[in-house]
Amino acid sequence: MTRLFHVSDVHFGREDKAAVAWFDALVAAEQPDAVAMTGDLTMRARSHEFDAGLDWLKSLGRPVTLEVGNHDLPYWNMIDRMFRPYHRYHAIERIIEQPLDLPDVTIVPLKTTSRAQWRLNWSKGYVSRKALAKTLALIADAPRDRPIFVAAHHPLIEPHTKASAQTHRGAEAIAALAEAGADAVLTGHVHDAFDIAHDVAGRTIRMIGAGTLSERTRVDPPSFNEIRIADGAFEVICRKMGSQSDEVLPVEAPQPA
Repeated sequence: MTRLFHVSDVHFGREDKAAVAWFDALVAAEQPDAVAMTGDLTMRARSHEFDAGLDWLKSLGRPVTLEVGNHDLPYWNMIDRMFRPYHRYHAIERIIEQPLDLPDVTIVPLKTTSRAQWRLNWSKGYVSRKALAKTLALIADAPRDRPIFVAAHHPLIEPHTKASAQTHRGAEAIAALAEAGADAVLTGHVHDAFDIAHDVAGRTIRMIGAGTLSERTRVDPPSFNEIRIADGAFEVICRKMGSQSDEVLPVEAPQPA
């Protein structure tokens, strides 16, 4: 069995220090096979936030793949946002949007952030045709003897959560991913956990969202997902900090994409 810790939206600068320490202790004690961080490592993409977040990721001592969230793009400096939006990631470039090949699962990235959009709210999701083509190529090269997960920041289809993603071309993307053979899309952004199955042309693809380790909680307390994969099947356990019990997330009824 492979155990994956799926964490998201830590928002260094507004991180919940107790929640981060709780997560660190679980990683040290349980030694998951890998950590998938699906974006919003920082709050405002400031240098000191990146320094703290990157030090944290390196301190985990586990294989990590990291997606870029909308909060990780420069917020105040529009020149940086337009012309060098990822320059502060260079210290750990080797783990950004990188595939992970594990014994029971392959994880490939999908970029859903955009430095600018033709709408007022640039925080929402956007899947470019170039980004989707890159992910589909990675899926085509992935081993077929294990599930394939796609790691992204924004949910591709709206979950039943307090916050929304409104991902442009999200429905097109999830249909293409399902047809290519992906089994699940790991996401963040909305700060609450979910596991939703979508039927696409006779295939089922699950969209799995992790909560947050920041102070910006919504419905759930600080949390992350543990995903257990074995023999081609997987289940998602929402690990919650505090008095609430951990919960095997129910797979919500399939919805047409």
